[in-house]
Amino acid sequence: MREMGNLTSKEEKHIQPESYLPNSTCSRPSKADRQHRRTARLGMVSKSMKSALNAELSSDFVTYYYNQTLDHFNYRPESYTNFQQRYLINSAYWGGANSSSQSFGSFAGFMVDLASRFKGLLLIESMDDDDRYYLILQHRYYGDSVPFRSKDIAFNNTSTLGYFSSTQALADYAELITNLKKNLSAENCPVIAIGGSYGGMLASWFRLKYPHVVIGALASSAPILYFDDITPHNGYDSIVTKDFRETSETCYTTIKQSWSEIDEVAAQPNGLANLSQIFRTCEPLNSSQQLKLYLEYTYEASAQYDNPPAHYVSDICNAIDGAPEGTSILGRVAEGVNASAGPPCHRIYDFQPSNMSGWLWQTCTEMVMPFGRGENDTMFQASPFDLNNYTKTCQDIFGASVTPRPHWITTEFGGHDIKSVLGNFASNIIFSNGLRDPYSIGGVLQDISESVVAVYTLKGAHCLDLGTPMPSDPDWLVAQRDKEIKIVALWLAEYNAKRPTS
Repeated sequence: MREMGNLTSKEEKHIQPESYLPNSTCSRPSKADRQHRRTARLGMVSKSMKSALNAELSSDFVTYYYNQTLDHFNYRPESYTNFQQRYLINSAYWGGANSSSQSFGSFAGFMVDLASRFKGLLLIESMDDDDRYYLILQHRYYGDSVPFRSKDIAFNNTSTLGYFSSTQALADYAELITNLKKNLSAENCPVIAIGGSYGGMLASWFRLKYPHVVIGALASSAPILYFDDITPHNGYDSIVTKDFRETSETCYTTIKQSWSEIDEVAAQPNGLANLSQIFRTCEPLNSSQQLKLYLEYTYEASAQYDNPPAHYVSDICNAIDGAPEGTSILGRVAEGVNASAGPPCHRIYDFQPSNMSGWLWQTCTEMVMPFGRGENDTMFQASPFDLNNYTKTCQDIFGASVTPRPHWITTEFGGHDIKSVLGNFASNIIFSNGLRDPYSIGGVLQDISESVVAVYTLKGAHCLDLGTPMPSDPDWLVAQRDKEIKIVALWLAEYNAKRPTS
């Protein structure tokens, strides 16, 4: 058993996660449900990246649990309650507390490369059962890191869920890092936060809120500006549309025309049965909306993760454009979906919001990202953002007392007039993006100052730079990572030049 103060290895204190996916009575998604579903893709890891990351978790990684404070911002007796928070650590590359070493926090892949280059201690975010990765350690209320020792109790009501927020999560990271450095006699070793997607947002906010804990942050694919009215509501789907249209004009046109075709067929006798046959669904469709949501998700996810060596958008468009002459619009679209998801049939589910979903709680409280679109401004049908419907959905799921706070994130972390604010008050942050990522439109795409910089590629998509470097990586991706490495090296050199000698 390995111990570092109150950092205890999993052999001693391991809490098994419980199943928490109950049946839902929801049978047909509303517009607000669709908005929550789109937000749910924030932080989602593609299958190819997930496999690569899991492959990285060698025996060098050891799982620990930290006795974390439940409430960092109050002094009531219950605030001092502890829960076990999971994280992974890899010391294989660490030069030790007395060397010019540092700590990196994020998921594997590029992080392992950075740790080996700079002799760093690697703290890795553990993956939870929602397939997300979070900064430094497992985010509270996900996976094994559940307060109150039970998911059922933690998600029982708004009183127990009330400790679930990004600000509490950032305080978790600050407490753990401070404690870990003390226990390792490494108080003078610098720490750099690195994360992707929601983790990238946390990384940048961590640097802003706790500059004395981390000396810099790499925020990959972090849409910190997709709040309030800073980014157009249709921004996400506008980039999806752009990705498909740049790939093939005829593919884009076919998809855009398909929605009315689906409605027309669905309105006919046996229309849903015909649609089920055309699209080879595993079970009969309940509504045309069910099919359209599935297609939307397919196109959006394909654009979001259109990273080499995969080319999901091209695969879909090649199949649509390559269908035999005379194939109907819906027949062509079905060929495209088959190229994306493959045979033998498509398992299409209704989106069923659950009061046991951690991310849904976050989007129903503070992470209110206003996704929507109007008529003819994307390749999709209109689906405007409606805060009233959004709020009603949240209250139907979590209770009448839960009202989304759409302006809280920009109040807490900023966002408006970002160039002026970060230029005056921030330093040492890299905002990296691939412009084919739909979330890039909500990211920082221009340099703010000499040390708050934007690094982006025209061809990359979501979190590509954080993946494992491969010999087959295109030159533009290698150049992006090289630029990020040089910036991190500069931060470390500046810190080490000023660090205390004793």
